[in-house]
Amino acid sequence: MKPVANPGEWIDGYLEKKDPELRKVAAALRALLKKTVRGCSESVNPWKIPTFESNGPMCMLMVGKKHVTFEFLRGTSLPDPEKLLKGTGKNLRHVKLRSLEDLQNPALTKLLVAATKLNKQQPMEGMKPKKTKS
Repeated sequence: MKPVANPGEWIDGYLEKKDPELRKVAAALRALLKKTVRGCSESVNPWKIPTFESNGPMCMLMVGKKHVTFEFLRGTSLPDPEKLLKGTGKNLRHVKLRSLEDLQNPALTKLLVAATKLNKQQPMEGMKPKKTKS
């Protein structure tokens, strides 16, 4: 599959088709990522899901009918004392964001910081940790 030439514009177009209130949540989430994760870049994965990268793919967002799903690719490896993360998959966990107030939760920022640190220590390549040469 051919990569998206301008991911930021593609994501803008994706969000434009969504509920106006959830667009605000998604825009604020993008801003939080840029503020919290230095050098974070946006991409669109092969399944056309907006993805955020820091030393490889780290998290994704999808806008549903009633919430924004914010997924952490390595969610099972993140500390989550506030129990924000939901899901039952092998690695992936998500947080459902329904309002701008949900983004004010310090535990969400802590998850972002932990995910960034994990990707820095053990970079991702595609959907798997990069293999290091021994």
